[in-house]
Amino acid sequence: MWRVAVSVRTVLDRSVLRAVCVVAGGALILTGCTNNTEESGPAVPKVSVDKVDDIAATLPEKIAQSGKLVVGVNVPYQPNEYKDADGDIVGFDVDLLDAVGSVLGVKVEYVESAFEKIIPAIQAGTYDVGMSSITDSKERQQQVDFTDYFKAGVQWAQQTGKPVDPGNACGKKVAVQATTIEHTDEVPAKSAACVAAGKPAIDIKPFDEQSAATNALVLGQVDAMSADSPVTAYAIKQSSGKIEAAGSVFDSAPYGWAVPKNSPLAKVLQTALNHLIKNGQYKTITENWGVQEGAITESVVNGAVS
Repeated sequence: MWRVAVSVRTVLDRSVLRAVCVVAGGALILTGCTNNTEESGPAVPKVSVDKVDDIAATLPEKIAQSGKLVVGVNVPYQPNEYKDADGDIVGFDVDLLDAVGSVLGVKVEYVESAFEKIIPAIQAGTYDVGMSSITDSKERQQQVDFTDYFKAGVQWAQQTGKPVDPGNACGKKVAVQATTIEHTDEVPAKSAACVAAGKPAIDIKPFDEQSAATNALVLGQVDAMSADSPVTAYAIKQSSGKIEAAGSVFDSAPYGWAVPKNSPLAKVLQTALNHLIKNGQYKTITENWGVQEGAITESVVNGAVS
């Protein structure tokens, strides 16, 4: 994500994870309310995908023999990956990788993980793939390879009617998910610019889960939030007007599936995804989740430019 990247999840009502509880008299409280489940929301149809024998035959032997891809994922990060009312991990990322698994003739097994532990676990061989709205970056490419599948940017959100300028947020409280690009790079760089100009630093408020960052904004505990553009857009849509975009999307970069460095799996995933792009099923999946603005026309391996 710009979770390595940008992310936003949102709030109340049904989404953003029912992390904000509505209590008597309409008051909102945060303590004790957060969970990893989206309890309601419209069902998103699954796309039926057939196995392609020629592509499946290129799988690494270990995966072909086991018949499954073990995938490390951090939830919740709606709409990309989160839990439904039954506790199942669902989302755009899930549907897309499931479709790739179908092309390859393997079952995709999702294992929950702290976001910052996904790449080390891939390096250790615990997971075959890391899928968690991970931004492909040159720095991360020193540790793992990426099969790029989507393009996202950073987008800020603010409380409705309380404008915040992402380019001049000096002295403001800004929520981010811990260890994302927003936390480690984007907002700190803006804060440093404030200080260099003799203005107050940005008060960066990191949260372990994106849902908590979004809740903090909804409750007015922070002035703004920075997250991945599809996550922010989804959060705004689900907030019943409580929050709105603060400026436009910027710093677009690819999301990638992380695999061990120099693993042939990167190319296999790329070929399977390009098959789905070519036959139109990739487009259908992005449209089903309302994230088609970030759709790509061709998957590449390690496509980051910075």
